[in-house]
Amino acid sequence: MNLPFTVDQFLSVFEQYNNSVWPMQIVLNFLGLAAISFAIRRFDFSNKIISAILAFLWLWIGLVYHIAFFSSINPAAYAFGALNIAQGIVFFLYGVAKPKLSFGYRANFYGIMGLILVIYAMLLYPMLGHVLGHVYPKAPTFGVPCPTTIFTFGLLLWTNSKVSKAVLIIPFVWSLVGFTATFKLGILEDTGLLVAGLVGVALIIIRDKPAHTPEVRNVA
Repeated sequence: MNLPFTVDQFLSVFEQYNNSVWPMQIVLNFLGLAAISFAIRRFDFSNKIISAILAFLWLWIGLVYHIAFFSSINPAAYAFGALNIAQGIVFFLYGVAKPKLSFGYRANFYGIMGLILVIYAMLLYPMLGHVLGHVYPKAPTFGVPCPTTIFTFGLLLWTNSKVSKAVLIIPFVWSLVGFTATFKLGILEDTGLLVAGLVGVALIIIRDKPAHTPEVRNVA
């Protein structure tokens, strides 16, 4: 499938976005670090704050990145924006309005995998991008779709309550859609997006699967 824009146009959108929203990138990174902090050092209100941060990040992606900027080169950005806005609403409903999401980092397999994704999204993703020639401001920053989706899966692996499938659908779909940028646009750091989607969803489903308790029969 041919994309309706060139690599230069795609990177120019990041340039326009980064120059226009500055210094919002600092705020977005602060929110990411705050979510991590509240998951590690839990308080009574931690779950709602983390969910509110995730809701804000997805609403930001939909309204600001997709609709305000990406739509200038890709009409599909309006549909992408609607999906991201819907995901923001999902996080608000499931994590703030009627809290069903409970976060807490634990140093087990799932927690460590989540930590890897979080570190990749906030630190390794921009570093790898810089090495590959995606230099700010013509580079994806935290708060745009791909690194934020990776970050989201990392935090969802830190949940200690069952995650509704409704929370997973849109991030998983975006992990597949966004991965097209990896080779078609040369954004090789987005390889982590597909890994986050496939591995994140698989691990969450496995983790949340009810343990099978063998039936015990009394033998007379």
